[in-house]
Amino acid sequence: MTIPTRILLTRHGESTFNAQSRVQGRSDEAALTERGRLMAVNTGQLLQGVGVDHIYTSPLRRALETAQLLDLPGVPITPTEQLLEIDLPEWEGLTHEQVRTQFPQDYQHWRNAPAQFVMAGRYPLLELLHQAAQFWQDVIPRHRGQTLMVVGHATINRMLLVQLLGLDPADYFRLQQSNCGLTVLNLQPERVQWEALNLVFHTGNLFPKSLFPKYKGGTRIYLVRHGETDWNRNGQFQGQRDIPLNENGITQAEKTQKLLSSVVLDFAVSSPLSRSQQTAEIILASHPKIKLNLIPDLQEISHGLWEGKFHREVETEFPGMLDIWNQNPERVQMPGGENLTQVWERAGQTWQKIITQYDGQQGIVVAHDAINKAILCQLFHLAPAHFWLFKQGNGAVSVIDYPEGAGGSPILQTLNLTRTDGLLDQTVAGAL
Repeated sequence: MTIPTRILLTRHGESTFNAQSRVQGRSDEAALTERGRLMAVNTGQLLQGVGVDHIYTSPLRRALETAQLLDLPGVPITPTEQLLEIDLPEWEGLTHEQVRTQFPQDYQHWRNAPAQFVMAGRYPLLELLHQAAQFWQDVIPRHRGQTLMVVGHATINRMLLVQLLGLDPADYFRLQQSNCGLTVLNLQPERVQWEALNLVFHTGNLFPKSLFPKYKGGTRIYLVRHGETDWNRNGQFQGQRDIPLNENGITQAEKTQKLLSSVVLDFAVSSPLSRSQQTAEIILASHPKIKLNLIPDLQEISHGLWEGKFHREVETEFPGMLDIWNQNPERVQMPGGENLTQVWERAGQTWQKIITQYDGQQGIVVAHDAINKAILCQLFHLAPAHFWLFKQGNGAVSVIDYPEGAGGSPILQTLNLTRTDGLLDQTVAGAL
C-alpha cells in the first residue's frame, strides 16, 4: 500500500503590518509581533510527534522566523522564492482602508475579478498561480511518502490550495488563511484528500474571527457531522437506516458541544435521523433556548440495497461497483437508492433555503458525511466527481461565513475540526 504524502500548510504568525491592517505583499519591512511569535511557538508544539520531514518557507522574514520558531529539531528548513507573497508594489505599506479610498476602482476590480486584475502592466494573481504550480511540481516528487511543512502567506497559500485541489482561481477568496492556521492535505496516487483547513485553536481562538464588523448582516454556519455509530465503527453502509450514536459517538458529540458552548447560536437544524438529531441535541445542551428544527432533505444518501452491508458483501453481490464508487463515485447509481447528482441537488437546494431563511444569523447544521461533502463541494462549484475531496470526521465542525449575507459569496473559515488535543483527524474512516 502506497504511503500518502502529507502536506501541512500554514501562514506566518501575526506581523506588525497585520496588526496595523497594512498590505504587505513582498515588502520585507514587517516583523512578527510578540503575539505572532507566540503563535509560531504554539504551532510548533502542536506539530511535535507529527513527524515532519522537511520545512519549506518563504524567505520573507515574517515567514522565515515563523518556520524557525516551530523548533522541530533535526528538520531541515529550506527558504524558497516560490513561496513569496503576491507582488502588489503600488499598495505595499498602505492600510487596507487607504487602498479602498485611494484606489477605489482598482480595489473593486481586485475583489470582483482578481484573475483579470492588472498592476504595473502585470497580472499578479495569475503570476502567483504559476508560481504555486511550479512549487508543487518541484517539491512533491522529492518527498513522496513524507510529511512536509509549508510556511507561506495568505495569498500564496490560497494559490497553493487552488492548484493542488483543482479549484477555480476566482474562488480563492473563499479560502480563509489566518495567521498560523493549519491546513492538512493527504496526497494519494488516485486523489487528494482535504483533511482540514485553517485550524486555529492553538492560536488563542477556537475558530477564526468573522468579518462581520466590516459587513453588517453576515451569516455564520457551523456545519457538523454526527458522532460515531456502531455501523461507522464496523464499516457497514448506513445510508438512511436510522442507526443511533454509540458510546464513542456520544463522547464525540459532547466534545463538539464543548467546542460550541461559547459561540452565539440563533438557530439549529438537523437531519431527522437519530445519529444527527442526538448529536444536535447534545450540542444544544449549552444553548437550551434554541429550538431544533428537523429537515428531511438533510438525510444521508440512500445507499438502497447496500445499506446494512459490509464492503466485502457489497463486492460479492455487486461485483465491480465498489471500485467504481471509490474511483468514480459520480458514475454510481445505488441499486434501489440514489446517485450523487440527486444528492447534490437536494443538498444544494436545502443549503440555499437554510442560508436564506436564517440570513444574518449564526447557527448549526448537523448532517451526514455525503450531505456535508455535497454542501462543501458546492461552495467551490465542484461537481460530484470531487466527492472524495473533503474529509468529514465524526463530530467534525466546519465553519462557513457569508459576510455579505445569503446573496454574497461564502468563505470557508475552518474545515473538519475534530479535536483540540492534537492536529490530525483520528475518527474512524468507515462506510457512510
